[in-house]
Amino acid sequence: MEDAWGTIGEIVAWLDDKSDLPPDTEKLLRIMKLTEEAGEVTQAVIGTMGQNPRKGVTHTWDDVQAELCDVMFTAMVALATITPDARKTFDAHLARVACRSLRKSSPGQLNAVP
Repeated sequence: MEDAWGTIGEIVAWLDDKSDLPPDTEKLLRIMKLTEEAGEVTQAVIGTMGQNPRKGVTHTWDDVQAELCDVMFTAMVALATITPDARKTFDAHLARVACRSLRKSSPGQLNAVP
């Protein structure tokens, strides 16, 4: 997949087309879906660590990775739902965070700032 944001845009358009809910309700539900997906990451980690004695080991780290991807996908869908240029919004935010937390020590290498 060459263009993740392009694909997300197509999925958002498809979701919008299939929804019978008012746009504001749809927007809120897509944001709230993040909480559900984050819970599934937690469930997979607990399952990987075997921390539920009744269930034992129920997941793998591959499952955790898949759930993290679902969180990222869901966040991208939510962002694309609330802003017309999600790519630009994300890139600008990422640049601000990187500026605050990273500094260039040499070309192509980033180190954390203490």
